[in-house]
Amino acid sequence: MSNRTDAQHSTPEPAATEPDPGRKPRVVLLFGGRSGEHGISVATAGGVLGAIDRDRYEVVPVGITPDGQWVVADDEAARWAITDGRVPEVPAAPGEVVLPLRTGSRDVRVIEAGRVPSVLGEVDVVFPLLHGPYGEDGTVQGLLELADVKYVGSGVLASAVGMDKHFMKMVFAGHGLPIGPYTVIRPGEWDERRDEVLSEVAGLGLPLFVKPARAGSSLGVSRVDSLDELDAAVRAAAEHDPKVLVEAGLAGREIECAVLGGRGGARPRASLPGEIEVTAGDHDFYDFEAKYLAEADVALTCPADLPDPVIKEVQEVAIRAFEAVGAEGLSRVDVFVGPDERVVVNEINTMPGFTPFSMYPRMWAASGVPYPELIDELIQLALERPVGLR
Repeated sequence: MSNRTDAQHSTPEPAATEPDPGRKPRVVLLFGGRSGEHGISVATAGGVLGAIDRDRYEVVPVGITPDGQWVVADDEAARWAITDGRVPEVPAAPGEVVLPLRTGSRDVRVIEAGRVPSVLGEVDVVFPLLHGPYGEDGTVQGLLELADVKYVGSGVLASAVGMDKHFMKMVFAGHGLPIGPYTVIRPGEWDERRDEVLSEVAGLGLPLFVKPARAGSSLGVSRVDSLDELDAAVRAAAEHDPKVLVEAGLAGREIECAVLGGRGGARPRASLPGEIEVTAGDHDFYDFEAKYLAEADVALTCPADLPDPVIKEVQEVAIRAFEAVGAEGLSRVDVFVGPDERVVVNEINTMPGFTPFSMYPRMWAASGVPYPELIDELIQLALERPVGLR
């Protein structure tokens, strides 16, 4: 197959002018959070801390503990790495980081009982490396909008739609994008009208994939090969979200494509697509353990071995999905390519895994954008984009 790139992978425009020529832009790397993906967010931050250009940016790491406290975090990439199969966690600290919630002030302060508040400085942009609810779902984006602070990635609506697989699929379908059959089990329905739900689910056929509607990193996801397994799968998903999505299993290859928001009204660019194959271990699919704790069991190939016309179709579908939800900055779009080479959208991730070994950076590296340059372009995109209505 060809590894060529086309107009969708064109060289980005020159970097935007820094906001204050008198100093380097100050970037707050925000990570951790209250979701079940806390540790993955922390590991992502470790990757960015180790690669961001310190000659170009002043970096302020801010962690969010599992109970929601914002704290000044260690500026050490190795401190936040996954080690011996254990994901890192942001520890509590005496002080709490707060943002100003009014226009005209971007000073980030640390509040500590019995002490005069200290000022970390004026923040130019926040890079919210947060996954899952309370971070990737529009909540933190709304807070940053209220604080009048620029930030990397999608805004409130796109983040919320991208987090909720139910409404995500509705938006995709409304834009004419191909999606697979699915049904939604809303809170309480499994216990209150199980026979009706079973009838709806049975119509999807087998196998099925049962997922929390608003979670990521394959948390709470189960493959169901018999309806007898459905109760356990629904309850496992409901541990992460009371709304559960049930999808028909689709024949084909799981392909991913990275999208990067364009500058100056330019259309977003799509990377060469990549493919994930679980090659070893006891994994029915690309689950949480395979993604983060058992890398030896997984083969990640980029560019995917696909014919050129299919590569172009995957790229076009990825860009259309990005535009459909109104995403900005970055997203990873997951699709299935069937035996007939038909491309079906599975989902969009508006803040995908972002360690140097994650698929999003790897696909861009294979497309000619190394990890440090990718970080730089995302920050520059955020610096030139206004907050508020746009």
